[in-house]
Amino acid sequence: MTITTEILAMIKKYERIIIHRHQRPDPDAIGSQCGLAEILRANFPEKEIYQVGGPVEGLDYLATMDEISDDLYTGALVIVTDTANAPRISDKRYELGAKLIKIDHHPNDDPYGDLLWVNPKASSCSEIIADFAFAEKLTVTENAARLLYGGIVGDTGRFLYPATTSHTLQVAAKLLEYGFDAAKLNRQIDQISLEVAKLSGYLYQNLQIDGNGAGYVILDQTILKKYGIKDSDTAALVPLPGTIETVLAWAVFVEQPEGYYRVRLRSKGPVINELAKRYHGGGHPLASGANAKDQAMCQEIYHEIQALCADYQEK
Repeated sequence: MTITTEILAMIKKYERIIIHRHQRPDPDAIGSQCGLAEILRANFPEKEIYQVGGPVEGLDYLATMDEISDDLYTGALVIVTDTANAPRISDKRYELGAKLIKIDHHPNDDPYGDLLWVNPKASSCSEIIADFAFAEKLTVTENAARLLYGGIVGDTGRFLYPATTSHTLQVAAKLLEYGFDAAKLNRQIDQISLEVAKLSGYLYQNLQIDGNGAGYVILDQTILKKYGIKDSDTAALVPLPGTIETVLAWAVFVEQPEGYYRVRLRSKGPVINELAKRYHGGGHPLASGANAKDQAMCQEIYHEIQALCADYQEK
């Protein structure tokens, strides 16, 4: 029995299915979660299907969340998409369900759940959900295709990142056949506010880069308030240092209202997810996240990035 068949068999056993994703969602988190929900609603109209997890932080053009009571978890199947580590699951009530399925594309460092499908070679969790639907010959609606395509576009950086494979492009092409407005969706994903555009200028002007291509910038609360920006708005800034020819790996440190720093790590070559794990984070080899308690720890992380870049340049 294939993993897709196992997952479908478990789905068929439950009349109520509740789908979660990770905190601070990105297009792939929403795309995979809600794309799966749309597919299940289309194929099992008699079942109760919910998508939960709180605010979608500027991604309401993709989907919004359901608000449900605790009692609905009794006897329910819970599915978590695009979430490597259990502590990152948005809405801790996922533990209240009868069974738990994990579907993800990050390294499987935290193998939670009763049934797992983890494929780190996939470009995105949305690609995995599309593979599931196509493998099991499930009905895919136009909106489900839109959501999954949006997730793939988001996690591949519009097909720029190394995780993009020929299979990724085949899946994306198949999803386009469902007739949603892909040009509109791409504009929505790409759009930034004027405030974020102005902060982009600050980032480029204040980005520090060493001789081996290690870069960093700190966005503290003073800067965020000056530009009228909140943490969720800074996601659009993270890829920007990578557009600079001499930058090899970088960190964007964003101060949170509580005083600690959210660390977004990206790389064009040096593997950074092991570094992220040492600072209460994790992720992909070239795209990870972590946390730093203060600016001293931010500098500590940057020194490690410098060492990684220096080693990489010597090879």
